[in-house]
Amino acid sequence: MKSDPKYCGFEKSKFLQLCLAEKEEIRRYKGMESKKAGYDIGYDRALLEWIRDHRDHWYHSRVQVNPGSTTFRFLHNFA
Repeated sequence: MKSDPKYCGFEKSKFLQLCLAEKEEIRRYKGMESKKAGYDIGYDRALLEWIRDHRDHWYHSRVQVNPGSTTFRFLHNFA
């Protein structure tokens, strides 16, 4: 299957791994916050809260980038 990432070389992409790890972190955050609230807060709310409250620290704890690098500029376009 040509669309399978293992055939496209994406399985080694650090950026893809980072995106998947971020998605998993948001999913865990949603679970914890939903449990605290006593109801499902929904993915959209969890995503927005996680970005607002935790994303910068999460990225900086995992990604070491040079402030002049393309990766740095790309990540900060979404901050």
